[in-house]
Amino acid sequence: MDKLTDILNSLSFNAEVFFSGNLCGVQNLGGSENNKGHLHLLKAGTLTLMCEEGHKVTLDKPSVLFMPGPTKHKILSKESHEAELVCVDIDFNSGSNTQLINTLPKFLCIDINQGDIIGKTAHWLFEEAFNDECGRQIVINKLCDIFLVQILRHVLNEGLVKQGMLAGLSHPQISNVMSQLKQQPEDSWTIDSMAHLAGMSRSKFAASFKDTVGQAPNDYLIDLRLSIAKDLLKQDKSVGLVANKVGYEHGSALARVFRKKLGLSPKEWLIKLKK
Repeated sequence: MDKLTDILNSLSFNAEVFFSGNLCGVQNLGGSENNKGHLHLLKAGTLTLMCEEGHKVTLDKPSVLFMPGPTKHKILSKESHEAELVCVDIDFNSGSNTQLINTLPKFLCIDINQGDIIGKTAHWLFEEAFNDECGRQIVINKLCDIFLVQILRHVLNEGLVKQGMLAGLSHPQISNVMSQLKQQPEDSWTIDSMAHLAGMSRSKFAASFKDTVGQAPNDYLIDLRLSIAKDLLKQDKSVGLVANKVGYEHGSALARVFRKKLGLSPKEWLIKLKK
């Protein structure tokens, strides 16, 4: 199994086009209130994007701008150089996606042309977005899914993340451990058992894991178990069953982790989520 398959198999998101056409003027987008990421695909014209973090970029050739998190930003285009573009909301709706999103660059700009794989998908997406064929929205949604996976590949292959989940997945030994932790969170994992799986000494594994992933192995495991538990709870599984599925003997043990990390019990977290 390749280094992205595990995480892509569990990746849950909805991609929705909210604008396609010629932009003239200013649009303010993003912010923590909607908790969505954004893709902007520029087909032609000139577009300027400004983020509240200080990023500013002006594009005058086919490009993709990707912000995986709810970054507050504005896009603008002058009347004389109006931008022909597609704008996409990306809702990462699964708790287990948080670890992935946090490791990605907050802002990514990629030049596209029809010759490369990302450019081919973008061109196809442009064609669907700017035409009114039957089944248009379904095709657009599927293309957005494919496009996002291609961007994740690009980020990984270009070494654009130096630390975090994707960096761990690109490490030949640590990626094997991360894969097994995801597949078998219920096992009684220790630093020694993880190090043995990685084929490394205990001390070297612990240091390499933290340097690469940005967390100590046990901290990463706790966060992973918590993310998986959230997904199971949203499926209306009992707290006791969920606890066993993610490596805790009793529901009370899982509840302690929830309270420590979130300040809420599993049931309180679920009630708050459903409000």
